[in-house]
Amino acid sequence: MLDGCDLRWELLIVDDGSADDTQRVFGALLEREPRLRVHRLPCRRGQTQALAAGFALARAPLVATLDADLQCHPRDLPMLVGALGDADMAAGIRRRRQDSVSRSVASAVANGVRRLVLARDLRDLACPLRVMRADALATLVARGMLFDGAHRWLPALFQLAGFRVVQRNVEHHPRLAGRSKYTTLGRLLPIAREIVKVAALKSAGTPARPRAERSSTGAARLPDTRG
Repeated sequence: MLDGCDLRWELLIVDDGSADDTQRVFGALLEREPRLRVHRLPCRRGQTQALAAGFALARAPLVATLDADLQCHPRDLPMLVGALGDADMAAGIRRRRQDSVSRSVASAVANGVRRLVLARDLRDLACPLRVMRADALATLVARGMLFDGAHRWLPALFQLAGFRVVQRNVEHHPRLAGRSKYTTLGRLLPIAREIVKVAALKSAGTPARPRAERSSTGAARLPDTRG
């Protein structure tokens, strides 16, 4: 889906301790695609830790996230890259959600609560399709902001750290692979705990990074701090 775009890319897959035939599938893919890298966690650690492992291994100045169930499609990534401009994150807003009624209701309630607490101007905090600048992401990691469950708050955490977030509509599709591990109750209880953590971060205050000037090519040009 990305080969027709003017983008150099690699795909980094983090296997969060799967116990099925995932490794066999990856082996076949690795034989066909040299731009693919696979990193396996020894045991299941959850989505935030899987993302953090991928962030640590990523080598490009831009980092995108995408769930393996393909409910958000990689064909929307070039649009998000183009929308980034001088911002630090371009976040997707899922249109016409293709989820069950119970999951849609739980997601809407959780999203509404998160927005009310921290990010009233962000419409979809948990959309898995995002493009981020690696230097901004590294700042969040260095400040210890990637707590367990932070994947549900990433656009808000970027704003809290002083970074600019833009939002664009992306298509949402029926699940093509795997089964959701979340139940309605299993989704809402962790979010209640996360709200306390985010509220503490907000209360403590996080120093905003000086805004980087962006060149016409989109590369970051940091302020000159030499004496």
